[in-house]
Formats: sequence, C-alpha cells, structure tokens
Amino acid sequence: MLPRCLLRLTLSFNHVLVCVSATGPFSSVLHPKSRMTTEPKRRRQEENAVMPVRIGTHNGSFHCDEALACYLLRRLPQYQDAEIIRTRDPKLLSTCDVVVDVGGVYDPETHRYDHHQRSFAENMNSLRPEKPWVTKLSSAGLVYLHFGTKILAHILGIKEDDPMIPVLYDKMYENFVEEIDAIDNGISQCDEEPRYAISTTVSARVGHLNPRWNDKEQDTEAGFRKAMELVGTEFQDRLQFYRDSWLPARALVEEAIRERFQVDPSGEIVVLSRGGCPWKEHLLRLESEMNVEKPIKFVLYTDQNGQWRVQCVPAGLNTFQNRLSLLEKWRGVRDEELSQLSGIPGCVFVHASGFIGGNLTKEGALAMAQKTLESQHASNGQ
Repeated sequence: MLPRCLLRLTLSFNHVLVCVSATGPFSSVLHPKSRMTTEPKRRRQEENAVMPVRIGTHNGSFHCDEALACYLLRRLPQYQDAEIIRTRDPKLLSTCDVVVDVGGVYDPETHRYDHHQRSFAENMNSLRPEKPWVTKLSSAGLVYLHFGTKILAHILGIKEDDPMIPVLYDKMYENFVEEIDAIDNGISQCDEEPRYAISTTVSARVGHLNPRWNDKEQDTEAGFRKAMELVGTEFQDRLQFYRDSWLPARALVEEAIRERFQVDPSGEIVVLSRGGCPWKEHLLRLESEMNVEKPIKFVLYTDQNGQWRVQCVPAGLNTFQNRLSLLEKWRGVRDEELSQLSGIPGCVFVHASGFIGGNLTKEGALAMAQKTLESQHASNGQ
C-alpha cells in the first residue's frame, strides 16, 4: 500500500502524461471524438479537391502526330498543366479528359481523337468543306482542326477573330501539319517511285528519338518528352516566321495588285514597294481571292544593289514555265549591247531562259515588260 502522498503524486503525474499525449500523434487513440470530427472533414476536402487534367495517349514507340497533338493541347489554358498519361489500358484512358491517337474512337464531344479505327476516313475537307485538303487526318490533324484557331490565337497573343488567324491557320496546316498527317497515315507524296529519299522530316527526327531496337534500356518516356519539345519548337518557329515575314510579304503583294493599273493600263504589271520579299505564292493565291480577271505577267522590284529587276510570273508554283517570257532576241544579251538591241537605256541583262531581266532604273525595267507585252499583243492580233 503506497503512502497517501505518494499515491496522489503518481496520479497527478499520470494525468500530466495523458494530457501531453493527447496533443501528440496518439491523440486519435486517446480521444475518439477527435477522430470522428477530423475524418469527415478530410473526406470533404478530398471530394472538393480539383482532379488534375489528364491527356491520354498510347505508350511504347511514339510518333510525330501524337507528340504534336499533346504539345498543341498544352498550349491551351485549360490543358497547360495537364498530366500526360501514356498507356493503352482502357480503364486509365477513361479517366483522361482528352485522349489522342489511341482508344479507337473519334468523338469530339467527349474529346476522343483517334484515327486508327477502320471506320475513320476523315480529312480536313470532309469535316470542314470550305477547306481544300483531302489528306487523311492523324491525331495531330484532328487536334489542329478542332483547336487550331484557339491555339494560334493563344500562342500569338491575339484574338481569335483577328483577320490574320484564318490565313495563318491554312498556311500552318498546308505547310506543317498536313505533312505529319500524311506520313503517319502512310500516304505517299507522289504516285511514282521517288528519285531520292528524304529522311530529315520532322516526323523522321521524332522517330529517331525512340530507343534503338537493341538498346538495353527501352524506356520511351524521356524520348516522348523530347519529341514534344522538338516538334513544338519547330511548330512555333514556323508560326512566328509566317506571322513576322510571310504575312507582311502577302500585304505587300496585295497592295501591288490593287495598284497595278497605276503602273500600266493593261493591269498585267505590278511593282513591289520593297524588293527581296517572296511573292510568287502570294500573287498566285491573291489573284484568285481578288478575282483578277487578266493574269499578271511581270513583277518589278529592286535588288540588293538598288537596281531594278523585271521577273516573269510563272504558270504555277512548281513549274519553270512562264505566263510570258521576256523577248527571245534579248535572252543572254547584256549591258550596252542589250540596250541598243532593245532600244531601252540602262539595260543590264536578260537571262538565257528569259524568266528575268535587269535595268538600272524603274522606268527601264517597266519598258522591258511593256515591250514584251506589246510584242505578244501584236502576235495575237490585239
């Protein structure tokens, strides 16, 4: 039997221990009511927590189309922090907010963008009849078709209804995305056997980031992230080029076409206010868009030395045939001999094929174009 004073001390000590322990890691054991009040709160917090956005695509060897599709989606505010889940497990894919290049479903309502199923045969024209392209779409093309306008506007920091957006949208598809669609779907560029191999396309460079067949390490995750960076960087570089260089050239050519009758009454000669800009593609396309009735034959511009060039408009983008070549008797002749032969002062040269000539002055270059036109009209009995 303990003395009464010692018993009191022991009880007091035990009470202190219990009080201290109640604030420590064992408080839920010592105070069941505390456990009952904290666990429902934790569950409510977990239920209210926002689930991370997920983009699903297939695992294993990767290709350019899903790398670009994932990159483009992450340029959108709603997907910029998205986790990319690489799997073929249907259960995991069902938890994803958007799925590309896997799953066997194309359904924009549920954000499923696969193109491998037998029933899929969509192209840009079939889904957007105002567009001319009929190349079967890959996952990259599907994402671009549905989100391209928003993506370009967000990257460039402009509004979706900015007039440059539809022009850049078409240009980026025609000169970047369509190639990736075609390669991924196994569509040849030409019907005949090509004369040489092209192995440095962006699709080929993405493919080389996969592990080699005989590498001991076959993990594709790091390579896929490099692929996204590679194709994404190239996409943005191309877009910036078209915005900062290609579009200003288009504006320059459009201005020249509008003012063509001030240059010559025929309307078949245009003058570019600045030399050095790419004009052929713009001129051929703008003629159609602006309903130019009489095809333009010559373009005048300055070269790097400040001299003037007169260049023939080609019959098409991929041909060396001209709508009208400079006079045959001038071809291959230079300087004073050419000036005397043509009766036009300041002549510098006419190329042996007749597609371009030069003169020291704007007036001289214009006269070279006008004399060629007059000769054609005379031969046609006009």
